[in-house]
Amino acid sequence: MTNKVYYFTPLVLLGLTCNVWAEESNESWVDSSHKSVSQTLKEWSNDIDGWFGETDPNDPSSATLRIMLDNRWNRYDHYTIKPRIRGKIKLPTLKRRWSLVFGDESIDNIIDDPVNPSRKSPSQTKKLDQKSSRNDNASVALRWSNDLKRWGIDTDLDLGIRHGADIFVRAKVGKDWQWTENVGSRLEQIYRYGANSKHFLRTNFDVKHYESDQVTNISSLYLEYTHDNDEETNWGNSLYRQHRFSGNRELNYGIFAGGPIEHKKADLTVYGPFISWRQPILRKWLFIKPEVQYYNDRKEDRNHFINLFLRIEAVF
Repeated sequence: MTNKVYYFTPLVLLGLTCNVWAEESNESWVDSSHKSVSQTLKEWSNDIDGWFGETDPNDPSSATLRIMLDNRWNRYDHYTIKPRIRGKIKLPTLKRRWSLVFGDESIDNIIDDPVNPSRKSPSQTKKLDQKSSRNDNASVALRWSNDLKRWGIDTDLDLGIRHGADIFVRAKVGKDWQWTENVGSRLEQIYRYGANSKHFLRTNFDVKHYESDQVTNISSLYLEYTHDNDEETNWGNSLYRQHRFSGNRELNYGIFAGGPIEHKKADLTVYGPFISWRQPILRKWLFIKPEVQYYNDRKEDRNHFINLFLRIEAVF
């Protein structure tokens, strides 16, 4: 199933790109393509659900899919592009605690899915790194989810395989607190171990101040540890203000700071402001998210420079 999802992705992305510039005569084709993909996902979910027992027509399975095209540019790394997918199929025959997840699993590591875990461009030497994109998206796992209501904890446990050989287990535990009427927080702990990719550990901690129904002030802190061939620990903190408008439009602006942690000492190597905007375009299911960042990078000996990002996202 992973291969099927991966190979139709470029066709859908091509359709979405054409949609932005299409004439009215082509719009019905785009809508029918979106409907066709949604129907295919529904059929897949029903077929896969049937593997685990007799399905109930009154309680059918369901599937969601996000297809993203991330575009980046700055004067040092120039222009890069990366396709990403992430999908989930719920399996009601297994008491609704089980689901099948596929695609780029790193998307699940971030609270509220900002542009990037560190709000920095990942290192990419090619305009389109096909091998890296293929490996990142070629992941499938069976997920068991449960809410421990007594303690207010939600959990996800994954067992899966990534690009053919990397068998992995992944655990995610999260808890929300509502301290006052207007202040809340969430803590997440993620651990992943792969046969080839080895150790990955990440902690997310968000504190939110709800100024109104439309405006929220957020502090988003993360600590991340990886141990493959080398050990690496990083930290980052975004302080930003979020405005939500009608029609699924959203504005975020603030400051990011982060860097490596070495010898038990946190170093500040990257900092600067950012601003992003997200809204649907032409269709309710098609979104664009431009972001402008103005960071330095002491590790790479780069003074403050403009980094441009644009995500085109289709939701099924």
